[in-house]
Amino acid sequence: MEEEIYAKELDVAVRVVHLACSLCRRVQEGLIKENRDAGDLVKSKDDNSPVTIADWSVQATVSWVLSEYFGSQNVSIVAEEDVQTLASPDATNLLNTVVSTVNECLAEAPKFGLKGPKENLRNSQVLEAISRCNSTSGPTGRHWVLDPVDGTLGFLRGDQYAIALALIKDGEVVVGVLGCPNYTTRKEGLNYHHQNQTVSKSLLLSHSWDEGCVMYARKGSGEAWMQPLINGDEKLEWPNSAKQIRVSSIDDPAQATSCEPVERANSNHSFTAGLALSVGLRKQPLRVHSMVKYAAIARGDAEIFMKFARAGYKEKIWDHAAGVLIVQEAGGVVTDAGGHPLDFSRGVYLEGLDRGIIACCGPKLHDRIIAAIFASWDSSNL
Repeated sequence: MEEEIYAKELDVAVRVVHLACSLCRRVQEGLIKENRDAGDLVKSKDDNSPVTIADWSVQATVSWVLSEYFGSQNVSIVAEEDVQTLASPDATNLLNTVVSTVNECLAEAPKFGLKGPKENLRNSQVLEAISRCNSTSGPTGRHWVLDPVDGTLGFLRGDQYAIALALIKDGEVVVGVLGCPNYTTRKEGLNYHHQNQTVSKSLLLSHSWDEGCVMYARKGSGEAWMQPLINGDEKLEWPNSAKQIRVSSIDDPAQATSCEPVERANSNHSFTAGLALSVGLRKQPLRVHSMVKYAAIARGDAEIFMKFARAGYKEKIWDHAAGVLIVQEAGGVVTDAGGHPLDFSRGVYLEGLDRGIIACCGPKLHDRIIAAIFASWDSSNL
């Protein structure tokens, strides 16, 4: 990698996301192979969304690696999970499983070009690594932003999910990395979503689904890249068959493919459908879990991502930071529904967000959507 600004940060981030993808694939495949209910490995958070051993294990792993490379006293991490559930007296078995998963993962760190611990981490060290991710970010300083498993429902269903890691400097995203373990390096990776189906056990465990990818970008480079995941005894040797990715050149709404969230709980599908009709979109939307929607835009598998949250829902920075930068450096446009840039400088939430989020492959489609929003908003029931 060239000697350039944030070169070390990007290098470590890409490698640790590869490592996290390996962890997640192992956990997900284990659940599917064993046909486990997973009830003992999944808990509900205060908002009733699920959290799994993979969420805690990835957060501990990434936190430990970043602290080793940049110094725990110098690392500010904003992440989704806390240790309250794991640290409770009745969660001993769950904690032991997380610790075992973390140590198994870190033992593979050298394969990804990373330093591992000299001895297994203790329970207290894993809890410390998770709880260290308690920053609230802000307008100044450097803050790593992590979503350890974005799209946990997709993860549990054998569907799409992502590991998202970004670096924010003085309120701007400067490094973004997305690990997409179930998103193949070929365009066919999203086709089944036209039928809104769950990935079958045989498909997930087949060679085609073994590929997966990691996408990454650095602010101001004008470039976004994709690497395949490594398998078996392979080692991560830079640049690991990296390919530059670019957004689609399609600017005709009739030919454009759009993405939207799967879950209706935090997205207004009816308003999005009406807006798509008014813009002239003709293709059925891809309903995709997680930030894989941003990945699809960045590499040209889709042209539009629209999300309009229901009243009371606040977007969190870890659900967007990495994906937004990758789309932008791949040539795309991302704003709120008023056409304003997303503001990552105001803490853990995207404060001041105007109605929703629009990501497009280019300005022509983006401008048409923004115009349609202003024309139709007053008549909606959002």
